[in-house]
Amino acid sequence: MRVLVTGGAGFVGAHVVDDLRSRGHEPVVFDVLLPAAHPAEPVLPDAEFLRGDVRDADAVRRALRGVDAVCHQAAMVGLGKDFSDAADYVACNDLGTAVLLAAMAGAGVRRFVQAGSMVVYGEGRYACPVHGVVRPGPRAVADLEAGRFEPRCPRCGAGLAPGLVAEDAPADPRNVYATTKLAQEHLAASWARSTGGSAVSLRYHNVYGPGMPRDTPYAGVASFFRSALARGEAPRVFEDGGQRRDFVHVRDVASANTAALARLADPGEGRRAGAGRHAAYNIGSGEPHTVGEMAAVLARAHGGPVPVVTGEFRLGDVRHVTADSSLARRELGWLPRVGFEEGMTEFAAAAQRAAAGGR
Repeated sequence: MRVLVTGGAGFVGAHVVDDLRSRGHEPVVFDVLLPAAHPAEPVLPDAEFLRGDVRDADAVRRALRGVDAVCHQAAMVGLGKDFSDAADYVACNDLGTAVLLAAMAGAGVRRFVQAGSMVVYGEGRYACPVHGVVRPGPRAVADLEAGRFEPRCPRCGAGLAPGLVAEDAPADPRNVYATTKLAQEHLAASWARSTGGSAVSLRYHNVYGPGMPRDTPYAGVASFFRSALARGEAPRVFEDGGQRRDFVHVRDVASANTAALARLADPGEGRRAGAGRHAAYNIGSGEPHTVGEMAAVLARAHGGPVPVVTGEFRLGDVRHVTADSSLARRELGWLPRVGFEEGMTEFAAAAQRAAAGGR
């Protein structure tokens, strides 16, 4: 397949391009190379490169010529700095996706895989010993300031046991970035129904690995810690370090994109992602770890300094969210290959890409 990879010069996008090439496909990189997200002379993937913005309808239409499928990685990511970023998030993520899908509708391109995110769930899955599965609301500032980080049962106040969240969990975005990622899924579903196309949203959990951007407020927690270690500073772990996440290696995320594209190209594709349908899949390692554990493993592999647990918190952060990725394994034939210790040890020594901002 000839596959247009938007954001193909970015962290995940570049790995997707490499994986596509390794499997005999023809990736085409479409990236605007904004200076805030790329150094002055970015290292581009070994593939055809087209410079352009997904919000530019004319540039997108030109890029779609001869394309069989689109792998949409271009986005503004992370929690950002504060709500002043809201317009930029909506423009990059939602307007950009709408322009891209409209151009695909006109060009007759009917296969679409996009980078989704686990942030659409808000908090993960919790079970109360009395009331069973419950959905706690946002944590109160007073509780966070007092160091009470664990959500409680909204009905009886009992302690909760975190579990794995599946794709059928209700969406509950807790910040601007999460809201835009959910809107992208709705846009893809609307496009699929309107055009008869096939769309897949891959809900990435906490992606890490070689080539992550450094020193930016828009990167993930693994990048924050790795950047601190590179500066000779101790990683600063927020809350008490007990937040549970699913850290998934970027090469496994890339292979999930290729697996999804292959399924959409299969004439016998199943009901969930067939013509006119949109399907969402969790993409995680299946191995929950705490943020504190991740910081300790990364620091040890790097050679220190030892992480510092600060008790600080960020509004909009959730306490626990970890993936049930069995649906992707079953329907896409995808399996993560990089284990936690192996991946973090590699990441501790890997180069990061320079970045001054994060868009």
